[in-house]
Amino acid sequence: MPDLDGWALDLIEHSRTGHLATASSDGVPHVIPVCYALVGGALYIAIDEKPKSGRRLQRLRNIEQTGLAALVIDHYDEDWTQLAWVLARGPARIIDHTNAAHPPALAALRARYPQYRSMALESSEMIEVRPDRWSSWKAS
Repeated sequence: MPDLDGWALDLIEHSRTGHLATASSDGVPHVIPVCYALVGGALYIAIDEKPKSGRRLQRLRNIEQTGLAALVIDHYDEDWTQLAWVLARGPARIIDHTNAAHPPALAALRARYPQYRSMALESSEMIEVRPDRWSSWKAS
C-alpha cells in the first residue's frame, strides 16, 4: 500500500473517479476520467463495454509506447478549505485475463462499481499502474 496519510488513503478509497494522464512517445498529453480500484499498492482501470471509437484507445496506445501513467484523484468544494488531491505516478502496462493480477483487480472493480457486475469483463484488457511516486495535498 502507498505510504500516505490516512486522509489521502480515504480520498482514494471513497472517490468515485480519477483522471488518468498518459502521453504519447512524442509527448502529446492525454487525460481522461476513469473508474479505478487500488489493490495491493497498484491501481487498476478496466477497459469496459461502454461505447468506444472502434480503434485502439489512445490511453492504451500511449501506455504501450511509454510504459508510464499518472492518476489524479481529487476533491473539489466551493469551500476551498476542503480541497484535496492525491497524485500517483509510475510504470503502467496493459494486462489481460492471463495475468494473475486480473481476477482480483476485476473483483475489486466490481465491488466498487455495481455497473461492472453486468459487464463481461473477464477477458477484457485492464490498465495496471504501479506507482513509484505518490504525492498528496490538502488545504487544511
